Amino acid sequence: MARVRVVTDSTADLDRLTAEAAGVDVLPIYVRWGNSSYKDGVDLAPSEFYRRLAVESSHPTTSQPSPEDFAQAYTSMNDADGIVSIHISSEISGTCNSARLGAAMLPSGPPVEVVDSRLNSAGLALAVLASAGVAAQGGSMRDVVDEARKACNETRMVALFNTMKYLARGGRISPAIAAAAGFLRVKPVLTFRDGVIVRAGLVRSRDEGMARLLDFVKGMGELRNVVVSYSTSQEELSGFMERLKHVFPREPDKVFEMGAALGVHGGPGMIVVAGRRA
Repeated sequence: MARVRVVTDSTADLDRLTAEAAGVDVLPIYVRWGNSSYKDGVDLAPSEFYRRLAVESSHPTTSQPSPEDFAQAYTSMNDADGIVSIHISSEISGTCNSARLGAAMLPSGPPVEVVDSRLNSAGLALAVLASAGVAAQGGSMRDVVDEARKACNETRMVALFNTMKYLARGGRISPAIAAAAGFLRVKPVLTFRDGVIVRAGLVRSRDEGMARLLDFVKGMGELRNVVVSYSTSQEELSGFMERLKHVFPREPDKVFEMGAALGVHGGPGMIVVAGRRA
């Protein structure tokens, strides 16, 4: 096992097999639905989440892992030389703060460095996997931290949403804006700027939205890595992946099904593309 351990949260959308193969420990975000609480990806799989989202009258909410969750996870890694904990942007979640508080609770053990990715989903996954690769090769804690920060700085991401309805339900935008978007039949294309999710445009159709994603990827120039996450149908995903080959001829490094952590706010029909500049 790598001497330096890499930790992230479930907003990275890493599936269990990928995380295990990369040596990454994933702390689940909590999904609260009515009076019940679930651990994202542990006792609420993406397929079940989206099935319930379509039929439940109440809307779920999310909350970050507690400092105690982080302290417990870090304590289990006492044999490591160091722990690099890479998480969703602190501008949209308190996860980084929980991680820092959890690290401060430890009376002893390996040093912990918390890295604010300023990203989530596919972008966070890309940075986490790059860092885990350095750790797996025997890199020092400084090496892994440097790679994490470098990967985060070099990564850009863009997302196509099918609707603004779930953003409104989750309190991310006003119901009036969501209603206007629905009336005009426009779909938002969003990206990150300074760790905050911002609008990159509005499109009239799914086809136009996917073309906007491809233009974004093409505009980044030569790319070292590409990661895709999705909550859309397999049929639409396959069509998009075929089109992606025209701007990124290699197979993407990873393609992940989006979990509940982002699905709460985006709903079904999302495609997220993250690219790291060469």
